Amino acid sequence: MNAFVKLLITLLAVAAMLAVFVFGGIYVLNTGEEKLLVLLGAIIVSMMILLIYILERGNGKKTAIWISLCLLVGIGFAAPYYYKESFAKVDDSEVDLFVYEPFKENEKLARLDSKASFAIEGELPILDGATALYPLFAAFAEATYPKGVYEPYRGPVATTTTPSAYSRLIKGNADVIFAAEPSSGQLQEAKEAGVELKLTPIGREAFVFFVNSRNKISDLSSEDIRGIYSGDIENWKELGGKNDEIRPFQRPEDSGSQTMFIKFMGDTEIEKPETEDLAGGMGGIIEEVASYRNYKNAIGYTFRFYSTEMVKNDKIKLLSIDGMEPSIENIRSSDYPLASEFYAITAGSENPNVEPFLEWILSDEGQKLVEDTGFVPVK
Repeated sequence: MNAFVKLLITLLAVAAMLAVFVFGGIYVLNTGEEKLLVLLGAIIVSMMILLIYILERGNGKKTAIWISLCLLVGIGFAAPYYYKESFAKVDDSEVDLFVYEPFKENEKLARLDSKASFAIEGELPILDGATALYPLFAAFAEATYPKGVYEPYRGPVATTTTPSAYSRLIKGNADVIFAAEPSSGQLQEAKEAGVELKLTPIGREAFVFFVNSRNKISDLSSEDIRGIYSGDIENWKELGGKNDEIRPFQRPEDSGSQTMFIKFMGDTEIEKPETEDLAGGMGGIIEEVASYRNYKNAIGYTFRFYSTEMVKNDKIKLLSIDGMEPSIENIRSSDYPLASEFYAITAGSENPNVEPFLEWILSDEGQKLVEDTGFVPVK
């Protein structure tokens, strides 16, 4: 093979590899499909090996060296993806909600010692709400609804997550939802729909911040956390920890925990969050913050019951805030500064069973289920 042909083949191969790298990389960035990085690397490496084989036929030793280098390139593409995937995540996919399904033989669902004094007959209220509160309103349903099939993700007793639940309530597709207070966006959505949201406090819970279990930090002040999320504090050594840059993770907009976080931050400006996923859309690139990853230098937030009872991830550690642990006792006494109420929320349902149902939730029986589930009752 003469020099000109070799040069032409090389130029065409390099152009093809650059095209795969550039357009493939753009696709990965726009879709967030990081696993495609592995495929992208495999394609480029295969093309490089084929090119080397064509150019170096007859020179086995040299070909082997080049192929080894190509394989190292492929590992370089794959390693970052698998490294990130090796970290534990705290997200809804880790929770098996079927263990809380009403009228099933399971031990996780709280139950009354005797038959409830209230039973729903006729039209069943459609229930929805936050994932973290599904064990509670599933217990309400088992105590008062007729026996039947109520799966976690569909039917009259389901959880579609906080943002979707609020949207369903406002559109009239749900009668009662169980969640933290609405975000400003959800209040605006209700206003535009001509709907008034009624919030009935039914229990108390702790909004918590967490770090990697290996992080030596166990207590932060409210001002420390505001400093982290405003960008004023960037390294754990500023707080008595190791010399590691802090990775402050946030949750998607309109989720219950993000609403609580924004309320906690108050007038403190929040620094733009890290993004792990980029999604393409007609309105341009939409940034969605992915589920928390348990990096050694990360900090994130959620609700106490969700993290300690539903996820039970032993690789994270809940922080004390202002010297107070997020314990049941400190939530009950309000000594934990980030304790707050959660609600049964309605929007003017015409279902005649809704108001009696809410009254029963606030009765001794309903409040006992709140406590036995693992929350703090309002009474």
